[in-house]
Amino acid sequence: MYRRTSACFAYLIPTSCSLLLILLAFAPSFARQQTTDTVGYESQRRKVNELLAQRSERFGQFDESLRRRTGIFGLKTKKDMQASIDILKQIVLMDNDIFYETKTLLDYKEFEKSQIAEQASEYDGRINGYIKTISKLQQQQEQLASQISALEKTNQLYEGLVILLGLTLLGGGAYVFIKRQKLTKT
Repeated sequence: MYRRTSACFAYLIPTSCSLLLILLAFAPSFARQQTTDTVGYESQRRKVNELLAQRSERFGQFDESLRRRTGIFGLKTKKDMQASIDILKQIVLMDNDIFYETKTLLDYKEFEKSQIAEQASEYDGRINGYIKTISKLQQQQEQLASQISALEKTNQLYEGLVILLGLTLLGGGAYVFIKRQKLTKT
């Protein structure tokens, strides 16, 4: 009696556990994807920071070139002014690169956000499917448990009938045996 109940539950429990394991199996892949995206974002951010550091260095060179006066009586020469203009051109080109790389960084971040939102909705759909499956299995488990209890009650009834029949046959056999013994003695 107990073996049947435990066998039924033993079948359903691993099924529910396997669904839970499937859910947990997606967590590492999501974390791995998020780590890969973060590494790409971080490398792009480092690139922008390097460009900003280079720009700051160039601006320092520009400031230094403005202070340079190699002409007669400490005046600026055409060469000094041209050097300042060239450095300023380099700063403007560097600014263009910074704007481009910053835009790429922002686009990358937006892409990450949309990708995470898509993954979240996909995982929500999967989780909802798993929840439905689990609730369906729980309902089946409850149905099987009620069937088991009904079968156990029927089994108890049949056992009672078999015992009653056995006692009746035993009593009848004893009665016949005793009657025969009385007949053979007389």
